[in-house]
Amino acid sequence: MSQESQSTDKEIQPLREEINQIDARIVELLDKRAKNARKIGEIKGKTDSPVYRPERENEVILMAVNHSDGTLKPEGISSIFKEIMSACRSLEKKTTVAFLGPRGTFSEMAMFKQFGRSIQGIACDQIEEVFRAVEAGTSQFGIVPMENSTEGSVNRTLDALLRTSLSIISEVSVPVHHNLLTKSGTLEGITRIYSHPQSLGQCVGWLNSNVPDLPRMSASSNGEAAKKASEDPTIAAIAGETAAEAFGLKPVFEHIQDDAGNRTRFVVLAKQGTEPSKAPVKDKTSLIISVPHKAGAIYHALKPLDYHNVSMTKFESRPARSGTWEYYFYIDIEGHCKSPDIIRALDDLKDECAFFKNLGSYPIEQDFGPKHNTGAKL
Repeated sequence: MSQESQSTDKEIQPLREEINQIDARIVELLDKRAKNARKIGEIKGKTDSPVYRPERENEVILMAVNHSDGTLKPEGISSIFKEIMSACRSLEKKTTVAFLGPRGTFSEMAMFKQFGRSIQGIACDQIEEVFRAVEAGTSQFGIVPMENSTEGSVNRTLDALLRTSLSIISEVSVPVHHNLLTKSGTLEGITRIYSHPQSLGQCVGWLNSNVPDLPRMSASSNGEAAKKASEDPTIAAIAGETAAEAFGLKPVFEHIQDDAGNRTRFVVLAKQGTEPSKAPVKDKTSLIISVPHKAGAIYHALKPLDYHNVSMTKFESRPARSGTWEYYFYIDIEGHCKSPDIIRALDDLKDECAFFKNLGSYPIEQDFGPKHNTGAKL
């Protein structure tokens, strides 16, 4: 070892020893936290209270972020505490989450981001199966894609939300980076490309410019597309890095999505609802309505929101599939359905609607971007 290396090691060694002491203290505190979590689980078990409380977990994460001196980035603190809470939650009760499988999908990525890795994921072949798994009680929670920043809403999720008795209890978004994957890492012998229809739409510009002659085939998920590519050397898949790792594929081209800022928003489903979040965490409420077929019906239906000073953040129509050109309207508003002002607004809104459904109130996802503050955004 050179003299320079010895000098460097001599400087580093005291810092390493201090880190060892800090790590020992961290583990001691984690054990103490886990014991308290176990006691909470025992108390909850007596009343069958929900183990996963997204409004409480968001509060914990925001408090941890605000305690930091800024050395660690907020998104790093959030990731660490998600895993801590996941490990502690598993001591209370095993957490099961249904997601659109197989392995390697963005749904699986969103699941781990929201719940941490101390859970049991249940892969489903279709979005509708995720709903059925939670409705039947074979899974405590489900996570489904709601909308993409490029392609818009996921219609199969919107249709399933109309029929389900489940509630939306939280939301999470993930960046979507698509790669063109094959077994060989080349396009030699490739005859077609598989991916989820939304992903094909998110890459249509790149595909038209670079591989216009390769047929594009629909798969139930990007993970399923990757699975097909792993089994057939003539198939390429559009999927993310996790799918490539899960199925042993190699990238031919990386980040082929047309929008560099492409993101997908997911929602978590459960049988129980949530309680109002504590400030500064904010809530939103998702609704489905339809209105009588008469002039000014939408205007009159939405008037109570203005009257009660309730902010609407999303308004989208979806055909009712009745064959008479009637529509359901999917709406997001700021606030929790148990808050007095929202209760009054929704009571008045119901009076103007032919159909009204509250999909649930849940914490707005925290924005831990470069301009972090204690507010939140979609």
